Amino acid sequence: MSTTTTSQTPESEGPGRPGRLIQNEATTEIPVHLLFRDEQAPVSVPLRPTVVGRRQGTGEQPRFRRPASAKSPSVPKVDPELGERPARVLPGAAGVLVGACGTAGCVATSWWAGVLPSLAAAALRLPAHPGAGLGPVQWAAYAGAGALGLFGFGGLARGRTGRAWVLGMFGRYRGTVRRTGLMWVNPLLLRRRVDVRLRHWRSEEMPAADGNGVALRVVVLVVWRVRDTARAVLGVEDHETYLRECVEAALARVAVEAPGGARSSVEAAESNIAALTRLTAADAAPIGLEVFSVQPVRVEYAPEVAAAMQRRRIAALDAQHRATVLTSVVDSVEDTVTRLTVRGLVELDDYERKALVKDLTVAFCAGRGEPGP
Repeated sequence: MSTTTTSQTPESEGPGRPGRLIQNEATTEIPVHLLFRDEQAPVSVPLRPTVVGRRQGTGEQPRFRRPASAKSPSVPKVDPELGERPARVLPGAAGVLVGACGTAGCVATSWWAGVLPSLAAAALRLPAHPGAGLGPVQWAAYAGAGALGLFGFGGLARGRTGRAWVLGMFGRYRGTVRRTGLMWVNPLLLRRRVDVRLRHWRSEEMPAADGNGVALRVVVLVVWRVRDTARAVLGVEDHETYLRECVEAALARVAVEAPGGARSSVEAAESNIAALTRLTAADAAPIGLEVFSVQPVRVEYAPEVAAAMQRRRIAALDAQHRATVLTSVVDSVEDTVTRLTVRGLVELDDYERKALVKDLTVAFCAGRGEPGP
């Protein structure tokens, strides 16, 4: 009788299972390799564990999901293809030459048709010509010469320093002219004049608030200019109105220093100016405006809080004055009593010292115009 020992392979070590398993009463199966994992390096971004469909006994680990990053406020964008570019223009001499040729053509046609006055022919030293009359050919010559003259003289323009023209045809941008002097521009193009000089704008009273949320009325001075004429003219309906609204939006986000506040100083004023300028310049840049400074020139309390803030300010000044006077009186009384006792002029017990201090305090306060304690 032969005994055959058959070694049974655990089910966990079968060819279809990846590793050895541990079984107990609480957990059906836990993969062994999960108990001896190396610790991962800490992640800089905080993770929020989110378990999706965990099954008991499978050893499934919680899945981690990164928190969605906060989206930054979007900056208004204008058509990326819209940008200033130089327009094609000709010197003014070319327009004068073309207009002169058209005028000469009209004179020649009149002489050819025989309708030129004799005085004009004599002045131009033209030979006598009986004329062929005004026929279709003469009218066609008149039309061509007149159109040439109008096209030449009608396109003459004078460019000035600090001014530019935005040209367009049939709703399409054709370029910007920044040249100065006499030039020739296609008369079929629509011209829009733009001031590109350094400009300053003093606003009307705008609503604002200080650090405590008290309503203010602020008048600001804005120094700016048009940097990109195409975006300024075609990007918005009115770039000056857009700039005004940008300034109002900046005032709503920046705490303006209240008049006579405790932080009134050169550093605080410069900080407010820098913040207002930065915000306004960032909002106005997409439409081609360059903002150099936005500085408050007058800050007042709003009418609904002006009376209350004035009383509060007067009370604060009065309290400060009383504290200063009281400190001076106390110092004077202390100095007087100390000198009397140190030099041995008087010998005072506690009751006499208190009485002397009270009398001196009343006397000093009356001498400074303050009521006694």
